[in-house]
Amino acid sequence: MKFSENWLRDTVTVGATHEALVERLSAIGLEVENVEPIGGALDGVVVARIVACEKHPQADRLQVCRVDAGGAEPLQIVCGAPNARPGLLAPLATVGTTIGDLAIKPAKLRGVESFGMLCSARELGIDADASGLLELPADAVPGTPLADCLGLPDATIELKLTPNRADCFSVRGIAYDVAAALGGAVKPLAHAEVVANGSATMTVELDAGADAPRFAGRVIENVDARVPTPRWMAERLRRSGVRPISFLVDVTQYVMLELGQPMHAFDRDTLRGPIVVRHARAGEALKLLDGREVALGGEFLVVSDSADGRGSRAVALGGIMGGHATRVTDATCNVFLEAAHWAPAAIAGRSRKLALHTDAGHRFERGVDPQLPPIAVDYATRLIVDIAGGAPGPLLDIVRTQDMPERSPVTLRRARLARVLGATVADGEVERILRALGMVVEPDAEGWLVTAPSRRFDIAIEEDLIEEIARIHGYDAIPVAMPSGEIRIAADSEARVAQAELRRRLAARDFREAIDFAFVDAALLATWSLEAGAVALANPLSAELAVMRTSLLPGLVQSLARNRARQQARVRLFEIGRVFEIRESELATRNSELATRNSELATPNSELAPPAPLETVRIAAVACGGARAEQWGEPVRAVDFHDLKGDLESLAALAGVGEPLRYRSASAPWLHPGRSAEVWKGDVRLGWIGHLHPRLLKALGLDDDVVAFELDVEPLSARAIPVAQPLSRFPLVRRDLALVVADTVAWSHLQGSLRGALGPLLQEIRLFDVYRGQGLEPGTKSLAMGLILQDVARTLTDHDADAAVAAAVAAVARDCGAALR
Repeated sequence: MKFSENWLRDTVTVGATHEALVERLSAIGLEVENVEPIGGALDGVVVARIVACEKHPQADRLQVCRVDAGGAEPLQIVCGAPNARPGLLAPLATVGTTIGDLAIKPAKLRGVESFGMLCSARELGIDADASGLLELPADAVPGTPLADCLGLPDATIELKLTPNRADCFSVRGIAYDVAAALGGAVKPLAHAEVVANGSATMTVELDAGADAPRFAGRVIENVDARVPTPRWMAERLRRSGVRPISFLVDVTQYVMLELGQPMHAFDRDTLRGPIVVRHARAGEALKLLDGREVALGGEFLVVSDSADGRGSRAVALGGIMGGHATRVTDATCNVFLEAAHWAPAAIAGRSRKLALHTDAGHRFERGVDPQLPPIAVDYATRLIVDIAGGAPGPLLDIVRTQDMPERSPVTLRRARLARVLGATVADGEVERILRALGMVVEPDAEGWLVTAPSRRFDIAIEEDLIEEIARIHGYDAIPVAMPSGEIRIAADSEARVAQAELRRRLAARDFREAIDFAFVDAALLATWSLEAGAVALANPLSAELAVMRTSLLPGLVQSLARNRARQQARVRLFEIGRVFEIRESELATRNSELATRNSELATPNSELAPPAPLETVRIAAVACGGARAEQWGEPVRAVDFHDLKGDLESLAALAGVGEPLRYRSASAPWLHPGRSAEVWKGDVRLGWIGHLHPRLLKALGLDDDVVAFELDVEPLSARAIPVAQPLSRFPLVRRDLALVVADTVAWSHLQGSLRGALGPLLQEIRLFDVYRGQGLEPGTKSLAMGLILQDVARTLTDHDADAAVAAAVAAVARDCGAALR
């Protein structure tokens, strides 16, 4: 929000200096982002009237002007401005004045003497316009200091407002905060009552329900639209960052800046009544004021007239921008002023869908005072009638009372205020602050019953009122108290590997940590075949960040691809983060409940809340390029499955002695079918490891193999608390076996069967040979292994070892179809 400091001082009585005002605004939460002084060094610059102009005898582009500067005799000034002409009132920098770095003194220009300089707005530092002399109002008196004529010096102050302070998108809204903070008072809105002396009106119908519960308007006939915008109004607009366009448009902009109520002026003669406020129809087209034609849908609101039937033609995009066909021009004679209340939820996000940003939309999506429309129409009418003439008709104020927002009283307890602030604020000061902010305050035994003004959408609970007291009373007035008492330091559980340890281990193995967005593109998940159970965002930042990720790998591989595109041949990244997924069983239950509910209703209702997504913390890593960094000591070798498996086993080793990881063939569509595996720990599937599918790599634009794993952190990091165990004093016994099994039988399956059969007696299994070929049936393989046996209580005999081997052979025959070779 940008505004003129002098405009604010004309609205609220305040005696603070410029520096004190700026500092206090930031202190009360209205952060001052920028301050631009205007016209601070204009001593010696006066109003002057050009009496006569003659062509310069030695220069085609210069004129010799006789100028009345309020002195006894006219001054001779040589001027090159294209708009210099007799009768023009313009600023004159007299001899002895300094303008910027230029000292004004008598001079000869092409042989003609000049005693001063007629100035443009840019030369004076009050505007960027350098096209010609600054033209002053016709009633300005020659010789008057320019600062007095233009209300200078001034300053443009720009605030960075938080979304909850929509009331401060107006000079009067800011004035209430300044009055409360600096002990002033907001001046009443100065305009005489408008008396209707015409009968022209419009019929208005509200068909948008609670999205547009109020619409105010007025017809003004016989307006002179060609009148120039008064200098005082144009200067206030310009200093507030708004470029003056034409008088009627400028009035609506001026009222919006002063009151906070966006308005629109229609050319009454282009409208065909009645006016209908409604939702747009699917595919409905509207040409906007900026000349763009947009296609609308049912989520948009429009003001329509009845050119081809009731509400047939959209003439304005509700709460955002007016239409081109019904705009006011210099030829406009009859005006229809409009000011409406649009519900914030009905406007929020609509501008972005059309790639628009307007001052009106910015205000309405944050909330505008619902009581302002008739006040704004009345104020704008008075300004138009006083400056451009015209006959105003009766004021229209159509209200759907049942849909208007209401302000409920909020209880503020004295004890609660003191407890939250840690300081006591006097009752009189509390009441002064709240009343200065425009609130209705009723004291009671425990504190106060407070009703916020209709413009304050952010006041809903007791803590909101406490915040108001704190920021106006002053955060620096609240004593600083350090926390006391013992601070309990929580130790990491021994039963779990801390995430910091997992990070350190992967960093030690030459991985770099990446942090990706938890929001991803739905199309990216579909490319990975991971879209099932994805949670869509209700209000995404962009289409590329529209759903919550169901896996870490899509984002991590995108990061890998960006690094590869920047000439990084060897990339090793990891991430620990949350994924979000709605389980299929929960989604099916929800759809079943929805179908049951709709079958019981006369009108089906699909507004059943989706099930809450399941959040899971996962760890993922990706690698491509060389297995090791390039060096002279060994040849370059591409990273493969076994390299990443070694990194994964290193992570699992952090959990100490416990259930070993097991690997089973994987069937995930994003993994290479012959070079990937599921990772298991006991009966729990941790995740996947392997090469990405060539088809996926091609879709992602990657030329090299990428190896990756993704695991659930919770079961991976679980570990048994170490317990000391005695070492066996008895010798080991080894028995070698050669088993013939089908090629499809995984070593992990065979290993699990052996361990299950022999239990704690089996200390280790050493696989020392794998054979396929002559002497074996096609599709089979021979696995030669050594079984290391040991008991903690006695020495194993040959009979014990033979019995263990027999049990092992029986188990693998039963579980894996294995036979002794």
